[in-house]
Amino acid sequence: MDEDFLLNRFNDHQRAGCLPSPKLTKEWLEGLLQFLFPEHCPVRFASHRAFKLQYQTNDLKLFNLLESLEDRLKTTPADIRDAFEAGLPSVFAALSEDADAILAGDPAAPDRTEVISTYPGFYALAVHRIAHRLCGLGVPLVPRMLSEIAHRETGIEIHPGARIGRRFCIDHGTGVVIGETVEIGDDVKMYQGVTLGALSVAKDMARTKRHPTIRDRVVIYAGATILGGDTVIGEDSIIGGNTWIVKSLPAGSREYYRVPAPVKR
Repeated sequence: MDEDFLLNRFNDHQRAGCLPSPKLTKEWLEGLLQFLFPEHCPVRFASHRAFKLQYQTNDLKLFNLLESLEDRLKTTPADIRDAFEAGLPSVFAALSEDADAILAGDPAAPDRTEVISTYPGFYALAVHRIAHRLCGLGVPLVPRMLSEIAHRETGIEIHPGARIGRRFCIDHGTGVVIGETVEIGDDVKMYQGVTLGALSVAKDMARTKRHPTIRDRVVIYAGATILGGDTVIGEDSIIGGNTWIVKSLPAGSREYYRVPAPVKR
């Protein structure tokens, strides 16, 4: 191998320093989901002490991930870990509401156990709420690594910066894309293949609102595309399948896809 090329690669590695391990990130995520939901846990604990020890072991993995980013954090790894853990009860409460909303809205769901253990929409949302919490604490890179784990597992892509309200339901889910500056209200339901994206924007607009806002109790059917940071879908609207929307709609709108009439010859 060319010696100059080898040296350049070495120098890049030295400049990059220590980055979070993708393997450790996934292990920590799986451990956290197992802690929050027995439906994800492969073992049953013999005692409260054994359960606590398992949690503390997983907690150390989070600290190690944060420590690898120490130079890029706004405060210490210990402070961020403590702040994240202080918010875990609210994350769990939100996910419990999400599971109930999916169960209530899907006739095929027999119980919460099946929703939590098998539904890709719930898994993607669980990972998102965890990643979003870290994102809000100023943690770089790890939230996006988490969102890509969910993306690979489910085909659902939710940027960790997206703000999602209570009792969110993604049904089926494959192909859903939710962009960084999306805002979603409460009691929203979304089907597969939905895109909440940006219109083409310049790179220097990266910190602006580029993605749509979805108000409370909106239903978005399969294949709909809603684009643009100025686009707001009003409360109680229904967006039909395969619609293409780049303008705001008032509350109570019914934007259905209509098949064009056949051309008369």
